[in-house]
Amino acid sequence: MDVKLRSEEMPSIVEQMGSLDDRSMSELEEESLFTLEAESGKPKPVLGHENGHISRGSPSCGDKNLPNGVYKSIETVVFSNKLNLLMPLGPLAIMVHKITGHKGWVFFLSLLGITPLAERLGYATEQLAFYTGATVGGLLNATFGNATELIISIYALKSGMTRVVQLSLLGSILSNMLLVLGCAFFCGGLVIRNKEQRFDKASAVVNSGLLLMAVMCLLFPAVLHYTHSEVRFGKSELALSRFSSCIMLVAYAAFLVFQLKGQQEPYFSITEEENQATDAGDNDDDGDEEPEISKWESIIWLSIMTAWISILSEYLVDAIQGASIAWNIPISFISVILLPIVGNAAEHASAIIFAMKDKLDITLGVAIGSSTQISMFGIPFCVVIGWIMGCTMDLNFQIFETATLFIAVIVVAFFLQEGTSNYFKGLMLILCYLIVAASFFLHEDPSPKD
Repeated sequence: MDVKLRSEEMPSIVEQMGSLDDRSMSELEEESLFTLEAESGKPKPVLGHENGHISRGSPSCGDKNLPNGVYKSIETVVFSNKLNLLMPLGPLAIMVHKITGHKGWVFFLSLLGITPLAERLGYATEQLAFYTGATVGGLLNATFGNATELIISIYALKSGMTRVVQLSLLGSILSNMLLVLGCAFFCGGLVIRNKEQRFDKASAVVNSGLLLMAVMCLLFPAVLHYTHSEVRFGKSELALSRFSSCIMLVAYAAFLVFQLKGQQEPYFSITEEENQATDAGDNDDDGDEEPEISKWESIIWLSIMTAWISILSEYLVDAIQGASIAWNIPISFISVILLPIVGNAAEHASAIIFAMKDKLDITLGVAIGSSTQISMFGIPFCVVIGWIMGCTMDLNFQIFETATLFIAVIVVAFFLQEGTSNYFKGLMLILCYLIVAASFFLHEDPSPKD
């Protein structure tokens, strides 16, 4: 009797177990899908088993997101800064050149049109630096920050305006050392008052040594010319300039290898490590460290800005002489003061931002590194390019300009020897730059006959 009952109960038990298995399997599938969606935070495509296959998401989703990504990139780069309101002045300068040909207005509009482009060039370089690291990022900021001056110099060499090339490169060095670094120290000291800002003295000493080497290479041709001690008048200083330019390029290449490979670890200062440790618990600073555009977007925007700057630079260089006559302003003041202020807009913005974030090692890499790059790479590069073009571009920057550079390098090296910064040092550097600007406003550039 018991055996018979058990045999009758067996099918019902099996059916109940089967139904439980079906329920558990369905519940497990629903829970797994739910947990996957919750972890990813994104909606998942519905998986169905219709017609014996799994239906997948539509492949056209990436195509729909592409216009949105382009619009977002344009909105981030172009429409996020009020300074970009000056961008239409670039095309307006070209229109004025075609219609009226007034050199003063063409120079003024081109100068204002290049300003936001140089700043956006620095912004794109800063975004690219998130993907390359601090050391390479500082080098990229210095390189693309100086792209404006180098482009202007190449167009001036094509026009035979070697004196404008010399003065603009000299002004770029003075602007980076005195104005950009001074504003960075001043703003950083005002924002961060609770502790003393520090930077790596080893990097500052190396850059100061390279700047002094550049001053030496500029001083010898000038002294050789003004003491009339040349073996062959007019040719010995040119030969010395070309030889010294090749030596400077070799020295700068060795400096890059030394900075990027040989001494990479010592260049990460103790203060930067302390800042990273203290800022690890601050949630507010985490958002500032994230890039706003992707790596390839940064590269594309760098290419676009560089091409547009090169177009406007041609009109700018062509209008310098006419603007000097129309405004009754010396060409030396335009070349040394006005052009570098526009060209250094990228370094100016980047250096101040990094100083306000208490990242003075990157600030030094942008400001002093940019001066080092112009003096040890930009100037000798233009001498070699002029040599190829057949222009008599040399390192004889005249006595007044060379003495100004020498004194500025000594002042900056004196302020950097302690490895600390404050707003007072920044104010002193800014006041020194104002003295230099006033000197060049009253300085008359000697003619070639004199």
